Formats: sequence, C-alpha cells, structure tokens
Amino acid sequence: MTDLYRQHGFDRFVLALPGVTLVDQWESHVAKVGGKVFALLGRHAGMPSIVVKCSEESFEILTALDGIGQAPYFAKRAWVSISETAPLEPGDHEEYLRRSYALVAAGLTQKLRKELGIPITK
Repeated sequence: MTDLYRQHGFDRFVLALPGVTLVDQWESHVAKVGGKVFALLGRHAGMPSIVVKCSEESFEILTALDGIGQAPYFAKRAWVSISETAPLEPGDHEEYLRRSYALVAAGLTQKLRKELGIPITK
C-alpha cells in the first residue's frame, strides 16, 4: 500500500502545496485550496481511495483502468476515485494530486491565489 493511502502520507503531501487546508468531512479526509475541494482520502467499496479532479482526457484514460472509476457523489465526470489497487506507476498518485490542485487553484481569483501564496501564471 502506498503511503498516500495512509492519512499521514496524504496529509504530508497535500500540506506541502501552497494554501492547502485539511478537514474531516463526508467520512473522508478532505484537502481544500481556497475553500474548494481538490482531493480527498476516504473509502470506496470498502477500500482506501483517493479522489481527485482531472481533465476530460485523463478521465477517459483513468476510468478504463481497473481500480479507478468516477468518484461517487461527484456529479461531474471530471472526478475520479483511485483505489490502492489501481495499476499506477510510482509517483503517479502524487502527479494526479498536483494536477487536481492546479485545476482547482486555477479557478480561484488572482487575489485569493496571491493571498494563499499560489504562483500566478498567465
């Protein structure tokens, strides 16, 4: 089991990103940036899972893999649930967390991103 599927590993990774807060919500450990969810650590079908936001293209690729599906309770197809049995390479989980963070942070106002210490790219 990768360390990210343990709460302390998940916490350590996401808290290294600028402006992140953690809350326990929806029977999960939820990572937010600017008050918006970008990832959560919880259980799906009895197994530990990480839920992240992704692009439409990534959604199609990821959901074709065993152990990855549309995240329950997230109405849009842009959210996937990745179980610990998903056939990902080392470092892939972290990359999907970073991408999810970037997608959600990009939707924040420039003012809020600046307040949170998130680099603003044009």
